[in-house]
Amino acid sequence: MSLSVIDIHCDLLSYLQDAPDPNLLKKDDIGCSFPSLEEGKVKLQVMAIYTSTEKGSTELALKQSLLFKNLLTKYNDRLTACKEVPVLSTISTSPKVWILAAIENASGFCEEDELLEGGFKKLENIIYNTERILYIGLTHNGENRFGGGNTTKIGLKEDGKALLDYINGKRIAVDLSHASDALAFDMLDYLSKFNLDIPVIASHSNFRKIFTHPRNLPDEIAMEIIKRKGLIGINFLRAFLNQENPNAMYDHILYGINMGGAHSICFGADYFYTDSHPDQSRKPFFFKEHESAGCYPSILKNLSGRVSSELLEGISNKNVIDFIGRIWS
Repeated sequence: MSLSVIDIHCDLLSYLQDAPDPNLLKKDDIGCSFPSLEEGKVKLQVMAIYTSTEKGSTELALKQSLLFKNLLTKYNDRLTACKEVPVLSTISTSPKVWILAAIENASGFCEEDELLEGGFKKLENIIYNTERILYIGLTHNGENRFGGGNTTKIGLKEDGKALLDYINGKRIAVDLSHASDALAFDMLDYLSKFNLDIPVIASHSNFRKIFTHPRNLPDEIAMEIIKRKGLIGINFLRAFLNQENPNAMYDHILYGINMGGAHSICFGADYFYTDSHPDQSRKPFFFKEHESAGCYPSILKNLSGRVSSELLEGISNKNVIDFIGRIWS
């Protein structure tokens, strides 16, 4: 398949921060290395700024925002920033990969014990360094001052409401991928109650009906994202697809389409530096078929016999381009 690909979630920035000898020109360390992105025809890659909730998290996030900025200088022959609504004809013919930042866990700009106003200033510093961000996730797996992550049953806290009020109208989406069910429902209710202008996505999540895991979306939340014309990025990790069956990826994609998400499904592979992960018992983190971004042509070829060419183009790139066009225009 010759379709250009857009992926809305990877952890390349934390790889650059954490790996002992990071090398983006080397294929083996991380699935979204430059050779893999080019092999997979990835033309727009969203790079998450990820930190855990701990003391010093904001310093790490600021460092990652500067790494993003420096990538554009160091690799100006390979990368370009996505600052305006991407045009498919432009990005598909470009020799470069377009990149865009996002924030995975709001602890990256606001420590647990600092004034919220100071955290918002740090958020603006991150946006200044990266020029734009596509989305913000309030939590990671656990609890923070904003709400509860997917390993908890905690909902939206007062600081979470204040953060939503702050990004209202700023053309930044909120990401539900690591939200607990309680947090996701509370955020959706809060957005509706106060009519906030905030798009909703799940940048790297699958469907709980296909594979039971708290990181996967229950139908009610998935349907709300679809109803609000958001995005659901299919995650490639075995833990969220199916521990044994690599073809379960297609079950997740088709399930999302059949529940009305033809214009919402996209890719959010979640490639990260696995050597530093605290739970090495999860190896291999990815099936061999999906271990790097070079797999996209094969995935699209396998899908081509199951969905129309129009749907295939939507999943590959058009759904994301249309979404960005709606929220940035």
